[in-house]
Amino acid sequence: MAGVTVGKAAELAGVSRKAIRLWEAKGLLPQADRTEAGYRLFDQADLEVLRFVRRARALGLTLDEINDILDLQRGGAQPCGRVTQMLDAHLDQINRTLSELRQLRRSLIAARRTAETARRSGGDAVVCQIIETGPASGQ
Repeated sequence: MAGVTVGKAAELAGVSRKAIRLWEAKGLLPQADRTEAGYRLFDQADLEVLRFVRRARALGLTLDEINDILDLQRGGAQPCGRVTQMLDAHLDQINRTLSELRQLRRSLIAARRTAETARRSGGDAVVCQIIETGPASGQ
């Protein structure tokens, strides 16, 4: 395949032109040939990298993490072990976030019950009072 311009590369890889320019600036793509007018020409290998970056971003990997993976691969190493470590770290963070969200949900339900009880008993059920008298939190 002859080189394609950024617009065609974006279409073929399923990403935006802006993403390609950002990823290029971050060093995710190797130096490439350019036209006389200065337009970058993307080859099949570049398109594969663009698709890889898109899939890795969809899994929540950062551009720095993706760059590390690409550097390992370009250096001849098999990056699967490193990728597994990164995914495990992301899973751990998601699990921590879910735990914190479950605790927040319990606190909100308790605050809501407090407000409803106060309203039914004729008391003032203002948000500030609920927060001030709600369960203590070290969050």
